Amino acid sequence: MLYQAIFIPDGEPRPSRDILKEPNVQQSLKGWGRKGDTALIAIDASNNPIGAVWVRLFDENNSTYGYIDSQTPLLGMALLPEYRGKGIGTALLGEMLRITKEAGFGAVSLSVDPNNPALKLYNRLGFKKIGVDGTSWNMIVEFNE
Repeated sequence: MLYQAIFIPDGEPRPSRDILKEPNVQQSLKGWGRKGDTALIAIDASNNPIGAVWVRLFDENNSTYGYIDSQTPLLGMALLPEYRGKGIGTALLGEMLRITKEAGFGAVSLSVDPNNPALKLYNRLGFKKIGVDGTSWNMIVEFNE
């Protein structure tokens, strides 16, 4: 799903899977299972994974795109193309935000290309742009107590 999370504009060819070897991409899931790592996986009727959302904490020494601070989990999300636009992403993201808030975190951050259609979902669920990193926006949603 990490490969599917990489935004490619319409009409552009998908990069080879070697992109997953780039350090900033690898950081997203390297050593999965640390304290705070949480993931949800959507499956189809045949138990095949069709989407996922995950959060994990980083610090200055092992950060990646969308990093805010060591107390704010960074979110990643992906759906297989044929399942986009059907409400699955909304359900996954909403549940992950609920879980993260209940775990005591005050916010969640992410990185998104401003041309990615998922930006509409992030805006709808309360994420706000707080900066730019290269061609992507860093966004955060803060939880109200």
